[in-house]
Amino acid sequence: MKTKPGASNAPAATPGLRLDKWLWAARFHKTRALAADEIAHGRVSVNGQAAKASREVRVGDRIELRQGPLLRTLDVRGLSALRGPAPVAQLLYEETAESIAVRQKAAEQRRQGVEPASSIEQGRPTKRDRRQLADWQRWSASIDER
Repeated sequence: MKTKPGASNAPAATPGLRLDKWLWAARFHKTRALAADEIAHGRVSVNGQAAKASREVRVGDRIELRQGPLLRTLDVRGLSALRGPAPVAQLLYEETAESIAVRQKAAEQRRQGVEPASSIEQGRPTKRDRRQLADWQRWSASIDER
């Protein structure tokens, strides 16, 4: 078999996939545009480096993805340009044990958090309370000091 002059016999580089397309296919974002926005805002890094939406993701890469207050760390296990069902999308990545532990701890803290309604000492003002507030606002201190 003859090769062209200047051509190398080395195997072709492993194929990659755009980062925004992979995040969309892995169901981290609803649209590619939303994925690209998150990347542009610096909420996604690949192998510890800031990434662009056009960055090629390869199997074995480590992606750090900030979703709200949480930082998820993922290892890429597969590539897909098609957005499939959630069980298939979950096969494209593996979340690290530390990342899972942090997510579970945050979820437990939210469950154990204070109920917002318990901080309310009184309910809605009654008609009498509203009248008293209106009288109080009518007689402002600035008017009395003249």
